[in-house]
Amino acid sequence: MMGWLDHLPILPVAVPMMAGALMLLLKDSRRKALTGLAFLSVTIQFAVAVTLLFMTAGDISSDWNNDIGVYLLGNWIAPFGIVFVVDKLSAVMLVLTIVLGICALIYSTAFWDRVGIHFHPLFQFILMGLNGAFLTGDLFNLFVFFEIFLAASYGLLLHGSGSRRVSSGLHYITVNLIGASLLLISISLIYGVTGTLNMADLGIKAGMLDAENRKLFETACAILGIAFLVKAAAWPLNFWLPNAYAAACAPVATLFAIMTKVGIYALVRMGSLLLPTGAPAAFGGDWMYAIGLGTLLFGTLGILAEKNTGRLVGYSIILSSGTLLTALGMPGVTLTGPSLFYLISSVLTTGAFFMLVELIKRTESFGSNVLSVSFEAFGLDEDKTTDYSGDVVGVAIPAALAFLGLSFFTCAILIACMPPFSGFVAKFALLSSALELTDNKLSGPSLSAWLLVIAMLASGLATVIALGKSGVRLFWNAETLQTPKLSIREAIPVSVLLLSCIALSIFAGPVMDFLAETASSLDDPNQYINAVITQASNKTMVGGH
Repeated sequence: MMGWLDHLPILPVAVPMMAGALMLLLKDSRRKALTGLAFLSVTIQFAVAVTLLFMTAGDISSDWNNDIGVYLLGNWIAPFGIVFVVDKLSAVMLVLTIVLGICALIYSTAFWDRVGIHFHPLFQFILMGLNGAFLTGDLFNLFVFFEIFLAASYGLLLHGSGSRRVSSGLHYITVNLIGASLLLISISLIYGVTGTLNMADLGIKAGMLDAENRKLFETACAILGIAFLVKAAAWPLNFWLPNAYAAACAPVATLFAIMTKVGIYALVRMGSLLLPTGAPAAFGGDWMYAIGLGTLLFGTLGILAEKNTGRLVGYSIILSSGTLLTALGMPGVTLTGPSLFYLISSVLTTGAFFMLVELIKRTESFGSNVLSVSFEAFGLDEDKTTDYSGDVVGVAIPAALAFLGLSFFTCAILIACMPPFSGFVAKFALLSSALELTDNKLSGPSLSAWLLVIAMLASGLATVIALGKSGVRLFWNAETLQTPKLSIREAIPVSVLLLSCIALSIFAGPVMDFLAETASSLDDPNQYINAVITQASNKTMVGGH
C-alpha cells in the first residue's frame, strides 16, 4: 500500500479517541457541536471500516500478506511492539460495530443524548474500545481495550439515572470487574511462561513448551477462557445480562448487543492461533461445545419464563451466544462460516429489537411517563382529547402502530430464525453443515451434531412461543393499547437494521462465500502468524517510512 492507506488500521481507534477527548472540552449545552462531531466521527469510522473490508477481500489492491494488514505503532517490530492486525474476521466485526453504532447514535439524538452528561464522549470511547479489541494483535492491549469499552459502558448503563439502572449497573460492574481481574491474572501467567503476549508469537511458542511450563500455560489459558466466557454471556456466568441490558436506555442497549460478541471473537481468535500447537486445553472444542449447549438450554428456559419484553431480548442474546459457542465448538471449521453469518444477523436484529422495545412501551397507557418525556423532547403537543381505549381489532391502524407491529413481527421472525429472512438462512446453513459432519464409526451425523440440531430447533420453537405471546399481549390488548407518537430519528435506525437483515438474505450467497474464506483463513493460522512476524519485521506496514 502507498500513502494515506498505510494508516487506515489505526483510524478506527484514533478517530473516536480524538473525538471523545475533544467532546470532553465542550460543554454539554453545546449539543449541536457535540452531535456534529459525533456524526463526523462515525462517518469516518464507517468509511474506514468498509475500505478495510474491501482490502481484506482483495477488491482494493494492497501489498498485504494474504490480505492481512499489519500496522506497527511507534515503528516497533513484532513481537516486541504493539501491532494492529486487520484480517477478514476483524474487518467484518469493525463494519458490524460501526453500523450498529451509527444507528444507535441516530436514535439517541431524539432524546437520550440529553438526559445525562457526557453521553457523546462515552459513546465514542465505547466505539474506540470495541474497535481496538477487534484490531489488536496482543493480549495485553486486548485487556486494555476491554477496559476502555467496559469503563465507558458503566457510565452509559447508568445514563438517565433511576434505581433500576443503578441496581442492575452495580451487578454488571461487579461481574465485569471480576472478569477483568481474571483476564489480567491469566495474561500475567501467560507472559511469565512464554515471555510474550503477541498473539502471533504465542502461536509459535505455545507448541514449544516443555511439560512443566505446558501445564502452567494450560492453567493460564483456562483462566483466560473463563474471562472470555464472562464477556460472551455463557452459562453459568450470564445471570447479570438480562437485567442489565433491559435496564439500559435503548441506544445503549443496542450498542451492548455486540459487546457479548467480543468474548466470542476473542475465543475464536485465540483458539485459531493456539489449537494447532496442541498446548491450550482451555480452547478445545469439547468444553466450548458443552458450555454452549448449557447456555442454549438456559436461554431457552429463560425466554419461555420471561414476560418482560426487554429481558426477552436479553435472553435472545444469551441464545445467540449459546448457538455460537455450540457451533464453534464442533470439530473443524465447517460451521465457522455459517456461525459468523448467524452472528451478524443476530447482532443486527437484537440491536433493532432493543430500540423497538422502548417504542412499543409508548403504546401502553401506563407508559404515560415515557410519553410525556418524549413529547417534551420532540417538541410535540400531547393529544389529550382522543380516547383510544375503545379501539378493537378491525379499526384502522395508525401508521406509527403499524410500523411498530410490522417491525416487531420482523424481529420475531429473525430471532426465531424463520423464513425468509437472514436468521433462517443462518440457521439452515448451520444445521445443514452440522449434519454433514459424520461420525467415523457410524458413517453418519455424529451425536454432537444431532444434539446441536435438536437444541437449535427447540430454542427456535421456544422463541416463537415466547415472542408470539409477547406480541399478543402488546398489540392485541385493547384496554391498554394507545397510539404512540414517534420521531423519524427513532424509526430510521430500526428500519435500517431490519433492512440490513433483509439485505443479508438477498445477498446471502456472496456474504456466505466471504465468510467461508474467513473460516478458511482461521483454519490456517500460519497466514496470520506470517503476516505479523514476517511482514512486520520487513516494516512493509510501518506508519511513517
